Amino acid sequence: MMIKIDEEPHALEESDAGYMATLEAAAGTARLLESAGLDIAFGDEDLDDAAATARQAARAPHTLQTKLAKQALTKKTPAALLLTERILKEYGHKVVEEAAQVRHMVVNKLIQETENPDPRIRVKALELLGKVSDVGLFTEKQEITVTHQTSDDLRQRLRQKLQKMVDITPVEDAEVLEEEENDE
Repeated sequence: MMIKIDEEPHALEESDAGYMATLEAAAGTARLLESAGLDIAFGDEDLDDAAATARQAARAPHTLQTKLAKQALTKKTPAALLLTERILKEYGHKVVEEAAQVRHMVVNKLIQETENPDPRIRVKALELLGKVSDVGLFTEKQEITVTHQTSDDLRQRLRQKLQKMVDITPVEDAEVLEEEENDE
């Protein structure tokens, strides 16, 4: 079976060193070899290899970011590289599209709930709409203040605290009075 890939190689940014960037570079090389006359035949092994990589990406995407996963690309055939790239790009686009659709559906449902006769539901729907990142009306902001001190400043503060502990005026010992027993 012969499949021709007509896609242009993608320009990669220098800072992008992830699995997809490595895969795109390898697939771009395969396309270059194909344009130079290499006959890329897609077999069942190539499809199985690409499908296994896609399953791995679906189950545990973080495993693709390992050095071993990137090195495994060097053992793939040009056909497997092209199929893997096509499957993962399509998978990635579908995930993004589905997430956007869910987001729009939730926002639309919240807008509908703002007309609910129950005031508690209306207020909650409005609150949640206000928290949507595009609106940002009720977003909670946390501010962290970091005070940088030199080690000399810390030593000085520690000495002052220790000095206060040493300077405590001693309390005189109490005198014990023995009580005489009263015989009544």
